[in-house]
Order: sequence, then C-alpha cells, then structure tokens
Amino acid sequence: MHKNGMVNGKGKKNNQNQIELLAPAKNMMAVKASAPYADAVYFGVEEFNMRMKSENFSLSTLPKIVQACHFPTNPTHRTRKVYLTLNILIYENELAALARTITAAKEANVDAAIVHDIAGIQLAKRIGIPFHISTQCNVSNSESAKFYEALGAERIILARECSLQQIKVISSKMDKAEIETFVHGAMCSSISGRCYLSQTIACTANKSANRGVCTQPCRGTWSLKHESGTEFLYDGLRILNSRDLCMINYIPQLVDAGIKSLKIEGRMRHPHYVETVTRVYREAIDAYYSGEFEEKLKTQRWITRLKQVYNRGFTTGFFFQRASEQDSQLRSPANISHYRYIKMGSIIHSYPTKVVKIQLTNGTLRVGDEVIVMSTKSRTGGETYFTQRIQDIRVGKSDVTQTSQATQQSPIEISTKLDEITSPDTGDAIFKFTDETYKNRKKSGKKSRAYNLK
Repeated sequence: MHKNGMVNGKGKKNNQNQIELLAPAKNMMAVKASAPYADAVYFGVEEFNMRMKSENFSLSTLPKIVQACHFPTNPTHRTRKVYLTLNILIYENELAALARTITAAKEANVDAAIVHDIAGIQLAKRIGIPFHISTQCNVSNSESAKFYEALGAERIILARECSLQQIKVISSKMDKAEIETFVHGAMCSSISGRCYLSQTIACTANKSANRGVCTQPCRGTWSLKHESGTEFLYDGLRILNSRDLCMINYIPQLVDAGIKSLKIEGRMRHPHYVETVTRVYREAIDAYYSGEFEEKLKTQRWITRLKQVYNRGFTTGFFFQRASEQDSQLRSPANISHYRYIKMGSIIHSYPTKVVKIQLTNGTLRVGDEVIVMSTKSRTGGETYFTQRIQDIRVGKSDVTQTSQATQQSPIEISTKLDEITSPDTGDAIFKFTDETYKNRKKSGKKSRAYNLK
C-alpha cells in the first residue's frame, strides 16, 4: 500500500522518484482522458473551489474517482493520486459544510486537499488528511514556504509570479514539503487570481474571483480616463489579457529547479484538451528521463500539437523575466486555435460486442480516421470518452472503406466496432477534431457559423 492509502491496481506503475505530472478534471470524462499519462489528478466539488463555473463533482462521487485512479482496471491507465481543491476564501457560516467535505474526502481516501484559507488548514489537520497550500496563498519566498511547512503542509504550490531561479532557491531550503508549480494553461493578470475586478464591476460578491466565480473582465478591451480629463492613451487592445503559460520546452530546467510536481491548469477545459496536453507533457518528461529530450524536442512537434487545442497564444510567464506586453494576447479574449470539435453523428444502438450503429449526419467517415467518442450528457451522468481509430465500416450489408457524404437532411446509418462499451442513453456520439471547417470558410470567404464537413 502506498502513502495515504494509494494502492497499485492493474495499470501502469509510476516511478516515485520522477517528477509528478498533475492533470485537471471537470468531469469523469476528463478523469479518463488523462489516465494514460498523468501521475495525479485534481478537481473540485460543488462547493469551495476556484472554478465554481466548472461542472465539478458531487461528494458522493469521490469514492468512484479514487477507485478509478488508485485501482485502474485498464492496463493502459496509470495509477494516480487524487487531490481535492478547496481553495476559496471561507466564511463563518461555511465552516460546518467545509468540515463535512473534508471528512468525506478523507473517508474516500483522497490523497490530499488543496487549501487556501487558514480554516481549511486547521480542519484538514484536525480531520487528518494531508494538505497542499494553494497558489492562492501567493507563496513567493522560502520564509513563507517554511511557515506553511511548519504547519504541516506536504506541498506548497508556489505563486505563478516566481522566477525559475527563485523556485530553485525556495526548493533548496525546504526540509520536507514538496514544491509544485503551474507549467501550462490560463494565466491571470492579477496576483495568482487574487483579484476584485470582477466583483467590483458586477457589484456583488457572487462574482468574486476569490470565490471561484470570476467573470474575467480582464479579457476585454479597456480605456482609462481620470476625472480631470487626463486619459491613458493606448491602441485599444487587450492589455490585461494574458497569454497561456507553456513550459514544454523547459522540462530539464524545471526538474533541475527541484520542483516535484508539474501542474496543468484546465478545470474548465474539454476532456480532449486534457488528454492532448497531458500526453505531450508525458512524452517530454519521459524523454528527459531517457536522455532523449533535446532530440525529441526537435522532432515531436510538441508546441504545434499544443497549439491545436484551446489556447490564447503562449508565454513562459514569470519563469525567466517579468511579464510584459508581449505576454498579453492583444487580439482575442479566447481561443485562437482553428481546430474545433465537429459532431459527425450519434450512436443509436450499441451491442455487448462493442459493435455500434451510428447515424452519420455530417461529413465522410473513412477507415483509418481518428475520431473522439464521447458523451454529450456529462452533466447528467455521461462518462464515455476515448479516441478511436476506425477499423471497419459497414453500410447496409456491405463493407466499405469510406462512406458517402452525410448531412442532416441525408443521414447515413453505419455499423463499426469500437474499443470500448458505449451507450445511446448518455448521448454518446463521434466527433472529429479538425481545422477543416476553418479552412473551408476561409477559402470561400464566408463567415457562416455552420460547421459542415466534407
């Protein structure tokens, strides 16, 4: 049995001496998506976390998540630790509910709670669950880190504003506590998200970033004018809109700095985003430990693959220098990738043999195509998620290598065998992740919102 009740199941065993890769999850589909690549997963429940707009999980699902991560039955899945985020500010009337949540986490064998408020620390210690100090605590020096270490923290998640050199010094001064840092994903223009701009503009604490319900006004365009009439002049671009952090090219430096866990931001992100990013970082980490990092950095197109999924452009944040205008995404507040998830059809019948009937309504399906099979009802229990290489296609009684083009008006019913069990009841469907529709619209000059495949 591993520390904190973690036991290896049938999945891949992890080298405990290597750096940890920590993946986000908004639902069970995302938990599954990172399973072949991540060493740990973090997520929130319906209360007390910094992504309250995410789907999140109910307390009753904690044992199921822990079971899936600690005892994977799929041999391609890794055994993973499980961390529960409880990192918002806590008010007096919420203490009892927070205690119940932490108790439920301990009973489910969650490996650690990620906390910000001192109340979270005190309750975690009292109830007896390991705890990590959230980046919301803005730990930026060794004295602060050692303060939390003395309180019993097993891990300190440093502020995003720390440089790599500062991280290395802090790490070297720790006695027991591990150091974790974010290495990929969305960045805040404020100090690790400790911001009141959203709450102030909305005139309500119900929109506070410190309570996990930020409306992200920093992503917009702004003008600044003093009551005297003096105006701050600039070109009207999105000066507060940070690019996304990306440290894929610097795995050796991160390991050398003494960091024990590399954290991917993304508890609002699509399961395929989670799969893609964790897969790329897993390849980079494994390449480092096998002595092949520099070679594979040149050949594996890591940055190109990361640019295909949701991103606002990339920056190395504060790791090497203070952030400047070049680290802001001035043009777009959201995703600049041209790739989209295009629904090709729905699974209308599934058999125990994993053969399914699919009603294609968009585009042409070919043997050899890679598609995403996933539920369209994740908020009501759908958990299906996997990528699939199409091995066979049957239309009527004939085996074909590709279908004719399907449309909403002229759907095509096909049969094929998939790798996993699916269900029409959870809205399982097949999707293509592609930039084809962008290219088609660009070529035609049309700005139609219809995503039609050929």
